[in-house]
Amino acid sequence: MDIPSKDQKFPLPNYDRLCFLKNVIKNPNIIVGDYTYYDDFETVENFEKNVKYLFDFIGDKLIIGKFCMIASDVTFIMNGANHLSNAVSSYPFAIFGGDWSNAMEGKSYPSKGNTEIGNDVWIGYGATIMPGVKIGDGAIIATKSVVTSDVEPYAIVGGNPAKEIRKRFSEEKIQKLLELSWWNWPLEKITAQVGDLTGIDVEILKKV
Repeated sequence: MDIPSKDQKFPLPNYDRLCFLKNVIKNPNIIVGDYTYYDDFETVENFEKNVKYLFDFIGDKLIIGKFCMIASDVTFIMNGANHLSNAVSSYPFAIFGGDWSNAMEGKSYPSKGNTEIGNDVWIGYGATIMPGVKIGDGAIIATKSVVTSDVEPYAIVGGNPAKEIRKRFSEEKIQKLLELSWWNWPLEKITAQVGDLTGIDVEILKKV
């Protein structure tokens, strides 16, 4: 079998603006699964630049599953962007030190935890994913969407803030697909079934 290598940085010949993303990531707080790719109009180095406010001292992570498709200019806003919203002022006095250094004593900035993208998720051009959002397996995020809340598996969402447009499949078919979790199959099995994976008959996959 001639299976594309998950360890290739640039899997397309003579094209260096699409990468298997895990092979270009340097930040240990960004975790990416095999075969997830990122396509950029300029350079794939832009991906980490577009993960905003990811500070080590906060400890949150961006976790992306396998076989995802991420378009150019997708931006992830992490928890480091958060300010106090229930206080009299949201101004971050403490970071400037001096007599303001104790302004946050006994308090903490809000955090929504890790941002988690499932498997086989397609994120369209220019979308923005806000802190702590969980996007389910098989979801599609439309171009320029601003995703402020969790997205269910195999949902198509769009807009600002993003709303569910429809589900890709019936609830019964979605449940079958989640049970199959084809992205966890051995590569040889995935390779043997790529024709069925690009088809519409889930029952064929269940019989494999």
